[in-house]
Amino acid sequence: MVLQNLFLIRSNFYFVAVMSLLLRTGLGYLSKVSDNLLRKNIGGICRSSKFPQRRCLTTTLQRRKKETFEITFVLENGTKYTATGKAGDNLLDVVVNNNLDIDGFGACEGTLACSTCHLIFKPEDYKRLKETPTDEELDMLDLAYGLSDTSRLGCQVYLTKDLSGMEVKVPAGVNDARGTDT
Repeated sequence: MVLQNLFLIRSNFYFVAVMSLLLRTGLGYLSKVSDNLLRKNIGGICRSSKFPQRRCLTTTLQRRKKETFEITFVLENGTKYTATGKAGDNLLDVVVNNNLDIDGFGACEGTLACSTCHLIFKPEDYKRLKETPTDEELDMLDLAYGLSDTSRLGCQVYLTKDLSGMEVKVPAGVNDARGTDT
């Protein structure tokens, strides 16, 4: 009866999960049957000499190495920090992950509660940004020192291949908008 029920479970996820559970429990004959079913129906849960071209099946996501990109942060005093980030990281993550010494940068940790990660882009680089600022970001930018037409918050700009090699200016003044309510 148990084997008949297992044959009815044809969804890949549930089928693999049940069969791998049977394999791990080592129930003698039942485990051999489940191993044969896996190999016959989906090529096995791991590579074997019988199916060398098939990948191991797993219920967890495989880690893929993300492409990295360089961004240069230029401070008001001329100091330049070149840092690397992965696709999908925001510029605040790049500063934090590379331990860049930028005073007060990202005080709210990217929650759009301050304007301390204010950055100024070159006009040609600003046009390359894919996402447009949200109303919440624009509200925070209104409180930033040294606001320009090409200003953005670093926590809202995400790295893509198009942004690789970009140079951004970090304004001298920092206005932590979280303190304006008191």
